[in-house]
Amino acid sequence: MSQTGEEKIMPVGGQAVIEGVMMRSPKRIATAIRRASGKIQIKVLEYESFIQRKKYLNIPILRGAITLIEVMILGIKTLQWSADKAMEDVEEQEIAEGKKVKKKNKKQGMSTLSAVFSISIALVIGIAAFFVLPLYLTTNIFNVEKQALTFNLVAGIIRITFFLLYIWGISFMKDVKRLFEYHGSEHKTVFAFEDKVRLSPANVRKYSTFHPRCGTSFLVIVMLVSLIFFALVDTVIILWHGNITLLLRLAVHLPLIPVVGGLSYEALKASANNIESPLVRLLIAPGLGLQRITTSQPDDEQLEVGIAALQAALGDDLKDELVGTPEITSEIEIETA
Repeated sequence: MSQTGEEKIMPVGGQAVIEGVMMRSPKRIATAIRRASGKIQIKVLEYESFIQRKKYLNIPILRGAITLIEVMILGIKTLQWSADKAMEDVEEQEIAEGKKVKKKNKKQGMSTLSAVFSISIALVIGIAAFFVLPLYLTTNIFNVEKQALTFNLVAGIIRITFFLLYIWGISFMKDVKRLFEYHGSEHKTVFAFEDKVRLSPANVRKYSTFHPRCGTSFLVIVMLVSLIFFALVDTVIILWHGNITLLLRLAVHLPLIPVVGGLSYEALKASANNIESPLVRLLIAPGLGLQRITTSQPDDEQLEVGIAALQAALGDDLKDELVGTPEITSEIEIETA
């Protein structure tokens, strides 16, 4: 990448959605999807993060925990929007084929309350599968309860194994494969923007699908940080209490999960700012390696969607002298919210 310390570029990021890409800039969020008709539909939302509005909360670790919750809510809502549009395409196809389609409530969008509820359910399942279960198995299979580092190392290995098996398993699903291709489109587009090149499928195509600020890399960092952090916490408990049980571990560890998220956010942010460091490259290598599963090579139509999403997210901040006018040949329809 050609970016230097004196040429800092606007931070952007995003995620893959169903048949599309969501991009986020400091001022707005844009979700672009490829409709069955071939056109690109984009939803643009003016956006200012909670930390930007409440600057007194911009405190290390705390800001990370808040940002993660906010990003999850936005992610669920954009995924729901893309899913709604995909269902519209399916229904239109069924009508065209003469099939009967049940009428559904056409309530558009997803409320923040609904998004919070969905995230809460997902978090409960995720915590049970990737947090509680590894602790339970480590406690009942291995006799290392009082060895803080060893216990958390074993639990961490079990947790990472479960996560890898889960990612590998879903990667065989047809819809997930498409999602991973759009994930690759998002990464390539962000790389091209950061490298200050004209955003065209031909130019974007040459960039890597492996990005150090990816959510996949973040999850790997979370697992590594949790291993070290909870080993220290358990050491303090054992020294103070003299003993530690599964229930005590859960009672202490569960409330500290947001702290782990905040610490991991700071670690990811620091790694992105020091990407040329050999030590940082070594530490982020596992996350980049995992992206060999969670990203795939997109085609030119998928690259166009990623470019369109970033163009809409940047809006007037997309200067001709920076990356030029994006070259997209598909028809584009934009809606604002």
